[in-house]
Amino acid sequence: MKIVREHYPTSRLPEDLREEIGDNAMVTVTIVVEPVEGRKSDWFSRHAHIQRDHFKSTEEVNEYVRSLRDEWSHRER
Repeated sequence: MKIVREHYPTSRLPEDLREEIGDNAMVTVTIVVEPVEGRKSDWFSRHAHIQRDHFKSTEEVNEYVRSLRDEWSHRER
């Protein structure tokens, strides 16, 4: 994740940063969230409870997807 704020007043920055820049300037602030080691912060980790990781081959994946499509097509009728 990345956050960018342009024309941000230095008076709103933490004290340690204001000491280096001063209180009366405008800056562009870029914040990049660093991943925590051993912990994923992406969509897949947030939805791990629906993840399946026991497929043995690409064909098994394809069969599973086909079965889901069949299941949903029957529900729509």
